[in-house]
Amino acid sequence: MDRERMHEEPVSVEISGCNKEDARIVFDALCACFESDRGPEDVPQQLHETRPMVWLGTFEVTDAQECPPPARLSSSVEADAQGGYWAIERLRTTLDSLFTVHDLASASGDQERELHVVLESRPGPM
Repeated sequence: MDRERMHEEPVSVEISGCNKEDARIVFDALCACFESDRGPEDVPQQLHETRPMVWLGTFEVTDAQECPPPARLSSSVEADAQGGYWAIERLRTTLDSLFTVHDLASASGDQERELHVVLESRPGPM
């Protein structure tokens, strides 16, 4: 199943519906797994008190590294991802290993697939 990919498989990820700390937890978790356009200094900022914020990142999912378990989220986080079929599948598998994932919707086009999910911390030992 793990066939070699000869080209890059970027996935763009939008995080919303949460505070900046939770957005950072999700991005940090994904950055630990995949190459990203987000550097360690790219910390999500809350630019407006009341307006909903959306944070963006692009992840190169071709080579997945070993993912450490993420910090606990304080609430659920909405994530929208866009990319090729294989790349979205790889991202989804990784999210499943890190968080409890609830599907909201997915849409498929010719070459691209969209994934819309809600992420929550996995139930850990109490």
